[in-house]
Amino acid sequence: MKTVIVIPARYGSTRFPGKPLVLIRNKPLVQWVWERAKKSRLASGVVVATDDERIYRAVEYFGGDVVMTSPGHPSGTDRIAEVARKPKWKADLYLNVQGDEPLIVPREIDRLIEAAAASKAEMATLAHLVETEAEAANPNVVKVVRAANGDALYFSRSPIPFWRDRPQGKAKPKKGAEAPVLWRHIGVYAYRAAALRRFVTLSPGTLEKAESLEQLRALENGMRITVVPTKMRCQGVDAPADLALVQKLLK
Repeated sequence: MKTVIVIPARYGSTRFPGKPLVLIRNKPLVQWVWERAKKSRLASGVVVATDDERIYRAVEYFGGDVVMTSPGHPSGTDRIAEVARKPKWKADLYLNVQGDEPLIVPREIDRLIEAAAASKAEMATLAHLVETEAEAANPNVVKVVRAANGDALYFSRSPIPFWRDRPQGKAKPKKGAEAPVLWRHIGVYAYRAAALRRFVTLSPGTLEKAESLEQLRALENGMRITVVPTKMRCQGVDAPADLALVQKLLK
């Protein structure tokens, strides 16, 4: 199954303008992500999709493939769909690797590719166990509930599933009541080509608008998303405050 990794890179981030070009140890952030993605054994190609000439020139400078896309796209998924329409980048499977994940692990990219190829689901993504109460309660940490077959049942910013019999204070849980497993979603997606084409024709629904989570559009329209467990805990660059920690981890 031919697979292409696409890295959407937008200059006009609300919280961090110019983020893809911020230097980390003398290399732009987008280059770190591209170099990690290039280490995938299973991907046929890696391309950056941008709407900004500065990012385009930077990717060309370090030797990466890059496509200039429309500035009017509402999301990175739409940007990837434009790349997918170009003959050079025709593939069976497309991976959306966010342009602010310089610590993404190449072998986990390959695990996602393998799972997506083996599944009959239209999409695939990654998740790891939630480890702390703070992580569970944080609305910026997206949680996902998995079905018995590994498919996503729902994504939410709330801590789901709710544990009704959770002990309070010194109280003990009811006999036989066990703490539910909480999964944290990692925003790396694999799309089958047909699913990608369909997804960008769909309008955001009530659930997507309420949670501000694009992946709910797929679930609202009956698309299957298989969720692949991983131990990878990526530290992305969401805001300038994250740079110091990322630089430390890259050492």
